[in-house]
Amino acid sequence: MEVALTPIEFARRARRLYADREAVIDGDLRFTYAEFLDRCDRWSAALQSMGVRQGDRVAYIAPNTHSHLEAYYAVPQIGAVLVPINYRLLPDDFDYIINHCGAKIVCVHPDYFDAIDGIRDRLTSVEKFVALEGKKAGWLNYEMTLAATSPDFKEVEIDETDLLTINYTSGTTARPKGVMITHRNAYMNVMGSLAHHHLTPADRYLWTLPMFHANGWTFTWINTARGMAHVCLRRVEPPLIFQLIKDENITMFCAAPTVLIGIANAPEEIRADAPRGVRLFTAGAPPAAATIEVVERDLGWELTHVYGLTETAPLITVCEARPEHRNLPVEELAQIKARQGVELISSGELRIVDEDGNEVAHDGETLGEITVRGNVVMKGYYNDPEATNAAIKDGWFHSGDAAVVHPDGYAEIRDRYKDVIISGGENISSVEIEGCLLHHPSVLEVAVVGMPHEKWGESPHAFVILREGAEATEDEIKLHVRDNLAHFKTPQWVSFVDELPKTATGKVQKFVLRGGKAGISRQ
Repeated sequence: MEVALTPIEFARRARRLYADREAVIDGDLRFTYAEFLDRCDRWSAALQSMGVRQGDRVAYIAPNTHSHLEAYYAVPQIGAVLVPINYRLLPDDFDYIINHCGAKIVCVHPDYFDAIDGIRDRLTSVEKFVALEGKKAGWLNYEMTLAATSPDFKEVEIDETDLLTINYTSGTTARPKGVMITHRNAYMNVMGSLAHHHLTPADRYLWTLPMFHANGWTFTWINTARGMAHVCLRRVEPPLIFQLIKDENITMFCAAPTVLIGIANAPEEIRADAPRGVRLFTAGAPPAAATIEVVERDLGWELTHVYGLTETAPLITVCEARPEHRNLPVEELAQIKARQGVELISSGELRIVDEDGNEVAHDGETLGEITVRGNVVMKGYYNDPEATNAAIKDGWFHSGDAAVVHPDGYAEIRDRYKDVIISGGENISSVEIEGCLLHHPSVLEVAVVGMPHEKWGESPHAFVILREGAEATEDEIKLHVRDNLAHFKTPQWVSFVDELPKTATGKVQKFVLRGGKAGISRQ
């Protein structure tokens, strides 16, 4: 007998096996798995009493809180579709996403009450506004509703191809697109992650990664599948991270490279007594080998690099450690760990292809585009068949990421296709230059883009943030690159800046650095 592949199945198992284990810690609040899943059931029943039916969309705007985590079970187990929205967006973005997905219920953390009240009259599909914490006139109180509702919700038949979530892309150059993730997509990603990460019920997970970001890379379900503790973190600040790691005996967390940079450069008095042996996973942008060195050498943490996109539910590769890597020097190991790695066991097939669709040579030099087909590829973009057809061609999802394949089969991203710099006919990876500059003792952060050049067509321009109290000249920055890379990769220009423009998920907006234009070679 076949049953649907759905991450909701993990809740059933956790209820049986881990009922008395600590499930959720959110400040002073602590719930066992029995208590946590009872709350999820109560909210499912409450949503049904509000008229939410299979296929209806329920939107959330909230940081990493217990109530946000409950949504990942309460909403999909009644066949509704969860829409976790990036809370760092602007009210106009909230307006577009909520209307585009046609959300019936919107659940909001108090920090965003004013933003939603300012656009409330424009949200025509919304029937109920829910205050996840506190009381507000005209809003339904989440906790009071839970307390007054029985956990006996009406069970529904779920097909694994049904929509589980709609996750909107950051929309840096255009309107956000709604990525349709199915129950099967998420289930397969969870299983692949479990196969590679070797988790146990003794693990305690710190929520530094936003839950809204590609469903928290499916750790919203991974942790429950293994009976692990979810430790919520509402503000991602290095002092809080280090404090919770000590106080809650954290064994693992996930973080984008921007968060890793903050951790690696936290004051020595904060890092000094950090427990060693913590495991962390990073994705979102290629991490600099220099950052990996600090995390592993100085903190004694074990870092694993994974790669994926919202459209692939999200993870499709893991930089899997091999026995032969164990005795490598830290510096050499960091270079390997900066790669995106190999296919996740459950993700499907990954190929890096040239413009004609042929797989590139495994020489670590020939650039191609990462393409994927298999269990984790999205169903498509919600109400956007044109964008869906542009992204999925001949059964393959085209990532837009430019990468090479090393002789050992490990893939390494060199850039987004639009960010590859073509100078005098040579392909230059902006990521490679950035990695080089992050080894400069004065450089804290850096972004490199291609800018028009009269002779070469375009050339690299480095935007540099210096470490506090550090100094460096433009010539010193250029010389550092020239001494460590091929001369033609040396930036023609260097600008020292106080900050880099970033999306709400922490990715550098290179099109902003280019003045809102794509690289000249892509025009």
